[in-house]
Amino acid sequence: MSNSSSMSQFLLLAFSDRRELQLLHFWLFLGISLAALLGNGLILSAVACDQHLHTHRDFFLLHLSLTDLGCICTTVPKTMHNSLWNTTTISYTGCAAQLFFLLFFLGAEYFLLTIMCYDRYVAICKPLHYGTLLGSRACAHMAAAAWASGFLYSLLHTANTFSLPLCQGNALGQFFCEIPHILKLSCSHSGYLREIGLIVGGASLLFGCFIFMVFSYVQIFRAVLRIPSQQGQHKAFSTCLPHLAVVSLFVSAGTFAYLKAPSISSPSLDLALSVLYSVFPPALNPLIYSLRNQELKDSLRKLGATFLDNNKVCLFFCRTF
Repeated sequence: MSNSSSMSQFLLLAFSDRRELQLLHFWLFLGISLAALLGNGLILSAVACDQHLHTHRDFFLLHLSLTDLGCICTTVPKTMHNSLWNTTTISYTGCAAQLFFLLFFLGAEYFLLTIMCYDRYVAICKPLHYGTLLGSRACAHMAAAAWASGFLYSLLHTANTFSLPLCQGNALGQFFCEIPHILKLSCSHSGYLREIGLIVGGASLLFGCFIFMVFSYVQIFRAVLRIPSQQGQHKAFSTCLPHLAVVSLFVSAGTFAYLKAPSISSPSLDLALSVLYSVFPPALNPLIYSLRNQELKDSLRKLGATFLDNNKVCLFFCRTF
């Protein structure tokens, strides 16, 4: 038995007790991390360097890549370290920091996805008012609001969660620090109810954003189907489908992970769902967005060609001297 004032570390859930599977988990997560870093890094470089990608849609895509990088760098390095060195511990302050940054980046990403939905709605349903409703200053303000909202959301939950007295041990049934598993260790009924109230309030806000996205896409699809030319419909769909795919993956995995029936809950299923909503999206999002974004693909090709040309020049000078 322990409490939060004397607790110095938590025990995270190991993927396996077998050393071979631990190393396999390390290499698997290393590959996913490198894919996420490479994909999001390329998008950041392309949007920053190519003048043709200085649009409002790509401006929000840049911020989305930043949140993806933040998410993958918050949870994966620690679990890779634990698998490589055959340990399961994380310090009390490290757990608090991990929870804060994970909620911060996930919250900012969800609000950014909502703003990107609004951007597509205005572009397709109200194109004549696009410049008025979504000017450069308005986009900057909305992006700042998304980051600020994620910060406030994360700060409230982290401060309240780690103010609770913990007296049910220090073993977390998850490979990273997560609020539901920390609450299971609490022995404060009033603090527990306070955190549940914050969760319900946050969930209501997130559900409101989800309803807004559903309503926006209903209007978008109605407007697209009224476009007379198939080429126009295809172009409109190509700008919406990547965002819709990312939102579907993000929302469905997270919703099922938190709202699934207790009767079907198990440690292995919880672990798989956690990986699905916290680890895979940062690696898949760049691929999803680049598949149907011709401008982005062209910019990435130019970036790759420039990189190869620079390497050839470097090799030429190295061989010369």
